[in-house]
Amino acid sequence: MSHADLVFSGGPVFTANTVRSRAGAVAVRGGRIVAVGHDLDDLIGPATEVVDLHGRMLVPGFQDAHVHPVWGGLDMLRCDLSGCGSAAEYLETLASYAAAHPDDEWVLGGGWSMSAFPGGTPTADELDRVVPDRPTFLPNRDGHGAWVNSAALRIAGIDRDTPDPADGRIERDGDGNPTGTLHEGAMTLVNRLLPTEPPARLVEALLEGQRYLHSFGITAWQDAIVGPYGDAGDPGPAYLTAAADGRLTARVVGAIWWDRTAGLEQIESLVERRERYRGGRFAATSVKIMQDGVAENFTASMLEPYCDGHGHPTDNSGISFVDPAILDEAVPRLDALGFQVHFHAIGDRAVRQCLDAVERAVSHNGRGDNRHHIAHLQVVHPDDVPRFRDLGVTANMQSLWATLEPQMVELTLPFLGKRRAAWQYPFGDLQRAGATLAAGSDWSVSSPNPLAAIHTAVNRMAAPGFEEGYYEPFLPEQALDLATSLTAYTAGSAWVNHLDEMTGTIEVGKYADLAVLDRDPFAGPNEEIGATRVLQTFVEGERVYSASDA
Repeated sequence: MSHADLVFSGGPVFTANTVRSRAGAVAVRGGRIVAVGHDLDDLIGPATEVVDLHGRMLVPGFQDAHVHPVWGGLDMLRCDLSGCGSAAEYLETLASYAAAHPDDEWVLGGGWSMSAFPGGTPTADELDRVVPDRPTFLPNRDGHGAWVNSAALRIAGIDRDTPDPADGRIERDGDGNPTGTLHEGAMTLVNRLLPTEPPARLVEALLEGQRYLHSFGITAWQDAIVGPYGDAGDPGPAYLTAAADGRLTARVVGAIWWDRTAGLEQIESLVERRERYRGGRFAATSVKIMQDGVAENFTASMLEPYCDGHGHPTDNSGISFVDPAILDEAVPRLDALGFQVHFHAIGDRAVRQCLDAVERAVSHNGRGDNRHHIAHLQVVHPDDVPRFRDLGVTANMQSLWATLEPQMVELTLPFLGKRRAAWQYPFGDLQRAGATLAAGSDWSVSSPNPLAAIHTAVNRMAAPGFEEGYYEPFLPEQALDLATSLTAYTAGSAWVNHLDEMTGTIEVGKYADLAVLDRDPFAGPNEEIGATRVLQTFVEGERVYSASDA
């Protein structure tokens, strides 16, 4: 009998396999799992590395089904505001960064929270006090708005006479003058002028993002936008470079950006990029369609108008970025070409439009195995919940958001109204209706920590360290149990990524993509799930992260 290269023993093993959910030991040889059981001592030889779990849990490597690692890594290399908690801290950090980088033509960064500013809209005047001399462009945490200074507005030629683009809005004062916040497509008025990041810089950002994700036990992901979008450039070439030279240790599916300013004529170029963006552990086999914006700036596409904060309807129902008539043609054509479609949908109208387009694809092409999925799912009309199972559409959850926090309480709930507010993040209803669940973070929009997201999915409250002043559960009837949420973040996301044949569960024959936790989260109270940390991460049996080395 051949000995194993690596054996994990002495603690519980969560396999994410519905047939056998728990075990006590795992053996690895040649990067693959060769045994799962309780006593594997006969596979231990002189050269075998034995990892004694000491009662801690081994899980499949987490897989993030919606994330932006290159952009997240670039944020970490730029002026990173994600660790700040107030407007004063943002300005202090910006002043220090600008002073430390006097030769930068632009001051670039991001990660600010809308809840730190009245109405979620910071002003150019505030920014001018700390960066008066150079244009500054700072996307917020969710990437659906940007804070700019007067120099940036001036260079872009944005003034009171500049019309709002069809897919965005310029924040203005009572006289129509731009105040310094650009929403959605209005960001393009400035970010099209930004200096291009050199290819080596994007590779550096990818490796920084990969390092960070590995520290949370993440071994695979779907990059939710591969293509020219935002202020960072196309991540695709960086993936190809890292895959070719062996530095890409994660398994990555790329979602090629659907240009919402173009139409069906772009499909041919998507096919070309799918062939070009493939190599090693990277393959761009999905297409990303962003159907709407976000609720906080009233660009999420809603079936009924937003309220004015006092319960009265307005004349604004948000924006559907892709005309439903085009969507209904595009999705069947993409489906017929073998593309997976990865939708962004926040509002209930956007969710319905995406489901309608998939229904049309099924009607035209029959049921295939493309595994279309809708991410975010903030507001879902109850009539649409059962359609996920009926159409085979996966619910891609960003469960860290399903909690009470200032952005929800101050910028969302008053403008949705009581009835729609109760339809938010209906993960429990989707599970009970038989939908397939996958999970992701949307980092750098929010933390990529899977255990914090799982904590929120189970408790519908923020994980330890993520609390923002609210300590009651948000729609607790939509909570998931721990095993379901953990499986969504492993086997569920592997299924969406078409990586389920070789990853996502701990089974004989699969790759040894694994994570060692610092405890068994099933053994303690649910309120402590989010305190769980990752100690080690392995890809094909090779250690890619160790907390002791961090």
